[in-house]
Amino acid sequence: MHYGADYNPEQWPEEIWSDDVARMREAGVTMVSLGIFSWSRIQPREGAFDFGWLDRVIDLLHEGGIAVDLATATASPPPWATAQYPEMLPQDEAGATYWPGSRQQFAPSSPVYRRLAGELVTALAERYANHPGVVMWHVNNEYGCHLDADYSDAARDAFRRWLADRYGSIEALNEAWGTYFWSQRYQSFDEVFPPRKAPYSRNPGQELDFRRFTSDMLLECYLMERELIRAAGATQPITTNFMGAFKPANYAEWAEHMDVISDDAYPDPNDPESFRAAAFQRDLVRSLKPEVPWILMEQSTNALNWRPANAPKAPGQMAALSAQAIGRGADGILFFQWRQSRAGSEKFHSAMLPHAGTETRTWREAVALGADLAALPELPAGAATRDARVALVFDWENWWAVEASDHPQNSLDYLAVIQRWYRALHRRHVQVDIVPASRVGEGYALAIAPLLYLLRETDATALTSFVEDGGHLLAGPFTDVVDEIDRFRDGGFATQLGPLCGIRIEDFGALVAPSAPAGEPGEREATFAGDEGLAGVGTLLAEEVHVVADDTRIEASFTAGRRTGDPALTVRETGAGSARYLATIPDEAGTQAVVDRLLAATGVEPVAAGLPDHVEAARRGRLLTLVNHGGPAASVDVSGTDAVTGERVDRVELAAVDWAMVLTD
Repeated sequence: MHYGADYNPEQWPEEIWSDDVARMREAGVTMVSLGIFSWSRIQPREGAFDFGWLDRVIDLLHEGGIAVDLATATASPPPWATAQYPEMLPQDEAGATYWPGSRQQFAPSSPVYRRLAGELVTALAERYANHPGVVMWHVNNEYGCHLDADYSDAARDAFRRWLADRYGSIEALNEAWGTYFWSQRYQSFDEVFPPRKAPYSRNPGQELDFRRFTSDMLLECYLMERELIRAAGATQPITTNFMGAFKPANYAEWAEHMDVISDDAYPDPNDPESFRAAAFQRDLVRSLKPEVPWILMEQSTNALNWRPANAPKAPGQMAALSAQAIGRGADGILFFQWRQSRAGSEKFHSAMLPHAGTETRTWREAVALGADLAALPELPAGAATRDARVALVFDWENWWAVEASDHPQNSLDYLAVIQRWYRALHRRHVQVDIVPASRVGEGYALAIAPLLYLLRETDATALTSFVEDGGHLLAGPFTDVVDEIDRFRDGGFATQLGPLCGIRIEDFGALVAPSAPAGEPGEREATFAGDEGLAGVGTLLAEEVHVVADDTRIEASFTAGRRTGDPALTVRETGAGSARYLATIPDEAGTQAVVDRLLAATGVEPVAAGLPDHVEAARRGRLLTLVNHGGPAASVDVSGTDAVTGERVDRVELAAVDWAMVLTD
């Protein structure tokens, strides 16, 4: 179990470094991420490298028994680079330049940036590839975090090349984008631009491909650095830190290129439900590459600096959220950062070692957590811990497409809807994998796929096979509408899953968004009800669904509005499984009601029974992790061995913001 933080010794005089290492040992630190924003210190000018200070830091850490996750430092180019090569600076869709003075001020597709970054990475890798203190490589940092798209001339040229590679001919691009509409027909790739500022709606095919291109350009930067590290003879694992459900980068595609997944997570202490959002993020990153553990590369020990109001974490909350990550697959708990900065934009961001030093609650909690993690045995890891029987379908390209403009409903928030379904499952203490449709298959009893607007043929085949082989699927609404290039298929809507569900979709029935100003005309909700307490309020969409198969049953109908009496939830037994279709986006209570119906129908059991809502349970093979996220004290009957103390337990007592890990019998 790795434990540590980002370490930025260049911000401090060298005489402090030895004290840092001593304090790290006191806190139980085993690994630090080093050099993330050190480009200007490592390379003060083009062609000149200063490795002496870095040699001394790495040696000092190694002698102190602290491993190094060595960063490539390419996330923030130094002023000399952008002053000498201003063409490497990115631009927004209106052509305004993002200037130096912050970070990530580079165009990912810029040949100059890539050359300079490559020279830096090569020099670093050749020097430290065989250093015994370096155990992992940390490429760049939070790709796209502050600059999620670049529209510069470098991006223009790269976009044209990307499109030529994707489509092969300008005729194929025109067909995919439907460019006869609004006289957008292109005669060559040289006429195509990124979707820069325009008078009105831009071509949706162009917008979707630019999303793909942007993710690919960031990934190309990572792959370039990875290959340079390997070319220098480095054999250590290589990663870059993800940010959970981060829209601009398709992490599902990136994951195969990571030796280990690492993630940065900052749940908001001001939000009493933030622990569920944190659990969603843990399950998402675990699901990206389930055969290996992942690392929580960044979290905060206490308050942040970048929200409108930066509440401190409650006593014990830092350890509780760390335990949550471990329970959901993490084999490393790290923070930003080790020593709190005394200058710069993040000087108010908490750290393991605060400004006030070791006589602080933050320091005491960091030391206590380090001791607990050091006592843990080797934990179950990877695919051998396949504990989830529910798959929640999440697709990045669909996310981009479903939130594009000019739809029947233009207030859809894909992530918010997905997380609402996750919360309903989490409240029932059900383990969930968050996966693309292509990975829904054997091992899952239930799959939930809301708002799967863009549905590839291969994914529809996977979902159909899942049902025929005995799985239970819930799809809809606004699902199976377009193909992978955002075009309608012949035959209307739901042409692939409609026959499976035994239904036909005629209209999407847009409702006025709940966020619309009071008094805006139109229906805002569509209530629905069925038997045995199944009821809820539908929002945003109330689709016109027609049952076309004799064996399709209506489980719930709309009870108000223009769709009164029409099907709201249908089910069809097919093959060895069943396929349901939900014609609306239920509110929180309605989502919970539908989930309860699904769990009862499929026989999916909770990780632990009888838990109150504020106590979270997660299973990792034999390891059962229980976390009380701040509610009343709770007792949980569980037989096994306390993973921290090694003592035998038959019951766990959890006070508020308390946690326990039990290796169950």
